[in-house]
Amino acid sequence: MRLTIEKVLLLKSVAMLADTPDHILAELASILTEISVSSGETIVKEGEIGTSMYIIIDGKIGVYRNNKKLAILGNREVFGELAALSPEARTATIVAEEDTQLFRLDQEALHEFMGQYIEVAIGIINVLCQRLREQFQSK
Repeated sequence: MRLTIEKVLLLKSVAMLADTPDHILAELASILTEISVSSGETIVKEGEIGTSMYIIIDGKIGVYRNNKKLAILGNREVFGELAALSPEARTATIVAEEDTQLFRLDQEALHEFMGQYIEVAIGIINVLCQRLREQFQSK
């Protein structure tokens, strides 16, 4: 288990939370669940209903759709934010490419937190917009 100050420092280095004040990150740190996954382990499966988002603390994950690798994500990157915002079927399977440490943030806690702190909602919206732009540019 990491100390709150360690969690805050990690969260501060996540793009969508970089502009969030430390006292808010400290509150966020208290509602995160830290999990470890082994290389090759499936974290989420395409098609299953998801209600959590994840922050990669350390490690790498692969993003797969229809068994085709779409991307590799690494330290301080985020995935699953769509499911945490609006529970629907996952659009991809996520597999640990190496031993990986994650923070998980569940939907109910995220919604409550965004209601209290607009900075978090803005950060998530910015990440989603960036991903949409990248998809349009690659086509």
